[in-house]
Amino acid sequence: MKKYGILLLLPLLIHCKSAEKLNPSCYHGKLVLQGICMNYVIEAVNKDVDTSKVAVNWQNPSTGKNYQHVFALASICSFPSNIKEGDSFTFKIIDPPKENTCAQCLAYSPTPTKKLFIEICP
Repeated sequence: MKKYGILLLLPLLIHCKSAEKLNPSCYHGKLVLQGICMNYVIEAVNKDVDTSKVAVNWQNPSTGKNYQHVFALASICSFPSNIKEGDSFTFKIIDPPKENTCAQCLAYSPTPTKKLFIEICP
């Protein structure tokens, strides 16, 4: 009887272990708008990010579409090129780098006024 109880608990234990893998300083994000010239808008999906660092409500003036808990990408030099609009990922908020030396296009695409430097979590 005990062996059946252990077998029933095994999937629960495996699930709990996989949920622990996310670094506590990492957030779930989604690239919701991939604008021209790295004018990217990212949504903090899990909503526990400090609301003073994100636009709680933002409307894209070009489309009229509303977004919640979003910010503009400030770390354009280090954001992976394989993440596309609609993709989800985990990230942590970092201090601005001392040098942000990649070439930058200056074409405009609307983004929220709140900008964050982020790094993708492993």
